[in-house]
Amino acid sequence: MDGWLLPGGLAAGLLISMVTAPVGVSGAVFLLPVQLSVFGVPNPAVTPTNLLYNVVAGPGALWRYHRTGSLWSPLTRRLITGTLPGVVAGAALRVFVLPGPALFRILIAALLLPLGLWLCARTLRPVAPAATPAADEPSPRMLTALALAVGAVGGVYGIGGGSLLGPLLAGRGLPVARVAPAALAATFATSVVGAATFALLSLVHGGDIAPHWWLGLACGLGGLIGGYLGARLQPHLPETFLRLLLGVLAAGIGALYTVQTLT
Repeated sequence: MDGWLLPGGLAAGLLISMVTAPVGVSGAVFLLPVQLSVFGVPNPAVTPTNLLYNVVAGPGALWRYHRTGSLWSPLTRRLITGTLPGVVAGAALRVFVLPGPALFRILIAALLLPLGLWLCARTLRPVAPAATPAADEPSPRMLTALALAVGAVGGVYGIGGGSLLGPLLAGRGLPVARVAPAALAATFATSVVGAATFALLSLVHGGDIAPHWWLGLACGLGGLIGGYLGARLQPHLPETFLRLLLGVLAAGIGALYTVQTLT
């Protein structure tokens, strides 16, 4: 193993999670291009490695949100209930249907680029307020269905789903301060199940589908520290800034994968 791999993974995980944790994103989606282009992790092993990162990094931000009393909400429970079965299905799809990197990048770009631009546009030009505070909030059934679909996508991508749930729910008008803890909790839960699913699939399927353990642990340790710092910073940031940050992050990763797909 190259001597720079572990410190590089630690630094990448810390910097990424410190920026993304305030908006409910673990940072795994931004770790993907670093793993593919810098660390040379092969497909589809990059997906379980990202899930391992989420497992190790998640408790940092979650502990901070737990201390502030914003973690265990009905929204958190609904998202976890939906995403857990979805991530198992997504992991199976990733191994048996979508192993190649080309389609993998196209799907990420097609999802995150318009989602991020939509959130930025809605933040800069907000729609008229709803008649009642909860009128624009998805119903419990819709939340569960959305979480199920996002869990499957997260299992395919190895991103836990928070980078999709965050922009979608914030775009529906939910405060980022409420969305972030729930999205990170769902990301952590699905990442535990997803990483275990990939580990089991690696026993019966050839190829690089087991996580790169040392790199995932190094990135996760950095994310553990950065996530706590980012969650601690969140209450001091205005809602408009958080929404724009979430939109820019989603659009940025979508644009990056668009460029990589076209070149």
